[in-house]
Amino acid sequence: MRTAAVYGIEACTVSVEVDVSFGLPGITMVGLPDASVRESRDRIRSAIRNSGFEFPEHRVTVNLAPADIRKAGSSFDLPIAIGVLAASGVVARRNVDDVLLLGELSLDGGIHSARGVLPIAAAARRERFSGLLLPRPNHAEASVVQGLELFGVQSLDEAVSALNDPAGFRLHAVKQTPPPPSPPRTDGDFADVHGQALARRALEIAAAGGHNTLMVGPPGSGKTMMARRVAGILPALVFDEALEVTSIHSVAGLLGAGHGLMSQRPFRAPHHTISDVALVGGGQNPRPGEISLAHHGVLFLDEMAEFNRRVLEVLRQPLEEGCVRIARALRTVSFPARFMLVGAMNPCPCGFHGDESRPCRCTPQQIARYGSRLSGPLRDRMDLTVAVAALPARELASAEGSESSASIRARVEAARARQIERDEALNARLQGRRLRNRTRLAPDARRLFDRALTQLALTARGHDRVLRVARTIADLEGAEGILADHLAEALQFRGD
Repeated sequence: MRTAAVYGIEACTVSVEVDVSFGLPGITMVGLPDASVRESRDRIRSAIRNSGFEFPEHRVTVNLAPADIRKAGSSFDLPIAIGVLAASGVVARRNVDDVLLLGELSLDGGIHSARGVLPIAAAARRERFSGLLLPRPNHAEASVVQGLELFGVQSLDEAVSALNDPAGFRLHAVKQTPPPPSPPRTDGDFADVHGQALARRALEIAAAGGHNTLMVGPPGSGKTMMARRVAGILPALVFDEALEVTSIHSVAGLLGAGHGLMSQRPFRAPHHTISDVALVGGGQNPRPGEISLAHHGVLFLDEMAEFNRRVLEVLRQPLEEGCVRIARALRTVSFPARFMLVGAMNPCPCGFHGDESRPCRCTPQQIARYGSRLSGPLRDRMDLTVAVAALPARELASAEGSESSASIRARVEAARARQIERDEALNARLQGRRLRNRTRLAPDARRLFDRALTQLALTARGHDRVLRVARTIADLEGAEGILADHLAEALQFRGD
């Protein structure tokens, strides 16, 4: 029998060898199985008997090869059970190495859905397997991979029938309907946001270039409301991006039954009490964290200053490299984490520093200490920082709604298309020589930038940050070069 194990978001095939010999009845598993695989022995025995088959009253030895890779998860149940039945003569087709099997068994012989089916299907196609026998709820997910015959089954008895008589099973199999399209976003529309023109402009620039953004303002100023609408102005996922995002959510077990390829960009907003492992991923059997679940989407950290400092600091390396590597004694796994970070925080502990309508009661030392909860290196990775002022109630009642998300998204899509055509990457990822080549300044812009470098004492990272944002502003206007107006607007978001 052949099955697969998932490490990170990649799958590798595993051979399941079953030997039935004379000896004391029992099942022995070798090949570095973990506790979740070893405890499947009782499930397999009960599932075989409750499906109407005889479990051999002999010594059963199961080998999972290669033996130097740890096997974890419950999706090994079905291939082991089929191996036992093949060794007993129930499965007439003894050699089924051209079909990959996976699925978790229940005690009555039913088959539950499994995690990581999409990367397993991709591995089966890559290694030229002819078919994949899998739980029926995972059929839509696996159908994303073309050129692979899928046998969706609901019970051990169906699995045996599919292997013994594939043609007959195809004839009587339930036809799978195409997966439903992703539902529209329910995060709201920017048309609902009143006022806050500067913050809306900053978020449009951030979405157009994939820039990390920090909003600072008092409670009730609309920071959370606007941040939750950012994903709605991002373009839809292209196929390669959707494949990566769907694979990550498949490994995490977050794809619902019957769902295929994801088309909406993810939006993740973890609570400030989250641990560093839950944020970046990990565990004994590494699973993706929130930053990987936000891959090609938005990670929103509300009340950012309230997060544990250690949790925030682990973001620095993924923000630079676009992935997170989790090292274990036997293996190192890598999860992609190319996300757009949007943070929101109050300016002080009470939240009202700089608010004209409500007095701030914090001392200068408390304000400075609160702001320092975000370290300098982390702030340096925020391309845009915008102050969000509270809108007075009388102005809020009389203000008209702003531009709709659809209108903003059209400009964002056009700007991103220019970047992809020019560099095959968003402006937020430009570095080194490529950044210098793409951010040549007009003469008046060069004079302005030289004065800014002297008067504002920009760091090297701050220098590059301003250029990247200015390049995105120029792309939003369809300009080839960076003009003084583009650079001046980028400088107001520098946050130094």
